[in-house]
Amino acid sequence: MIVKTLIKTSEYHDSVSLMLVARELSQLEGVKDAAVVMGTDANKSILTDSGLLTEEMKAASPNDLVIAVAASSDSVAEAALQKAEILLKQKASSAPAGGFKPKTIHGALSTNPAANVAVISVAGRYAADEAWDALSHGLHVLLFSDNVSLEDEIALKKYAREQGLLLMGPGAGTTILNNVALGFANVLPRGRVGIVSAAGTGLQEVSTLLARHGVGISQGIGTGGRDLKKEVGGIMMLEALKALQEDEGTSVLVLISKPPAEEVVRLILDQVSASVKPAVICFLGGEASALEKIPNVIPARTLYECALLAGRLIPEEIGGVNAFLEVENSRFAKQAQSLKAKLNARQYYLRGLFSGGTLCYEAQVIWKEMLDVPVHSNAPLPGGPALPDSTKSHQHTVVDLGEEEFTVGRPHPMIDNDLRIRRLLQEARDPEVAVILFDVVIGYGAHPDPASELGKAVEEAQKLARSEGRELIFVASVTGTEQDPQCLSRTVSTLERAGVIVCDSNSAAARLTASLVSG
Repeated sequence: MIVKTLIKTSEYHDSVSLMLVARELSQLEGVKDAAVVMGTDANKSILTDSGLLTEEMKAASPNDLVIAVAASSDSVAEAALQKAEILLKQKASSAPAGGFKPKTIHGALSTNPAANVAVISVAGRYAADEAWDALSHGLHVLLFSDNVSLEDEIALKKYAREQGLLLMGPGAGTTILNNVALGFANVLPRGRVGIVSAAGTGLQEVSTLLARHGVGISQGIGTGGRDLKKEVGGIMMLEALKALQEDEGTSVLVLISKPPAEEVVRLILDQVSASVKPAVICFLGGEASALEKIPNVIPARTLYECALLAGRLIPEEIGGVNAFLEVENSRFAKQAQSLKAKLNARQYYLRGLFSGGTLCYEAQVIWKEMLDVPVHSNAPLPGGPALPDSTKSHQHTVVDLGEEEFTVGRPHPMIDNDLRIRRLLQEARDPEVAVILFDVVIGYGAHPDPASELGKAVEEAQKLARSEGRELIFVASVTGTEQDPQCLSRTVSTLERAGVIVCDSNSAAARLTASLVSG
């Protein structure tokens, strides 16, 4: 196999364009593998594991575009590199149908002067400037971009608050305003549950679980994952909460995040307790009992429990949730016993490969509670062990593949399955791995058919393990609805045909997998 590379110094293309070019190269006759990414340390590590990293590529900077091709011959590899340059030029010069492609906020407003929300998705180093421009034009902002400094975030949110505007983000992947989906979002019924979330996939998980129980949402507002840090002070969660408290179409409030800073918790609880609207609060991994005596507050320990409790508030019935969950736990215990028989004595470790950061965090919380052993991660729980190298697992490991280290110069794993497929096959080669857990998030913005690609990877991994006398257990959950473009039932069926055990929620999947190696 011949590996040839090309480095384009200080050349940037959006990550989706890079993904599409890499896919076209991989389909060329004689090409075994291809990568088109920015030269970040994380991407170099992935290229190393794939056998695509050459000596000259080691010196590439994060601002350099790196093209690597593994091919059957030198001529095939050279032709593929030339093809890559042609494709990149085509994508850079392409214009949308209709002609005019606005290059500024002002230009966009000239075509749609009635717009009141700007969605910004550009390279992190440019994102803050674009957000300032949008806010100065009186627009609410969904700042989809990652890699925005904390200092810029604080300044932007303080200014937005002064102007009576929302600055959702940075890294806010999901928002639903008046039934309009922005970023990663799902097709949902309109209802009376208003959600404010510092966790994009947390918002998606709760809202889709509500939909499955026939309950709709009024609004779903993402704040960005850092909003509840002490330095930021929960500015946008408080502003969004205030807006929903005043919204006549909202009767039940839902708040979702990882545990906020103590100072921020007090501010949130003061505002919630002063409201007449009940609030279900899920601070994943936080102490739920501390919320039980707060007026108007109903604590939830998992995202599934959060959805159940919020849904039961609509018909004014909040009882029966604990009993429901106890029955579910009993069912998992029985299922786990039959699955354990497939594993040999050397297989003990769990591996989680997540596209959703909140789902990754929830799995860690559940594994830690059920197993009482360290769970390693690139996005660990407070006090939990961090992976020295995010590209390599250690014992029980959960990886958030949507972390910024993996998304510089690469599409988010909800869009592109390539990185997760590579990692899944890597984990399958470890003889001590018993179970691989993963999430599948469908809806607007996500891959058009993630189950087909992931299902093929699972089948390949099973074949690899069986060739070595092992069985691997794959468990997944699907976040989405029947009305999503990918269709919930079709996605589930595709995964099940590939041999994946699909659970109704991420928390259920995490509990089942922990049961397989406990005791």
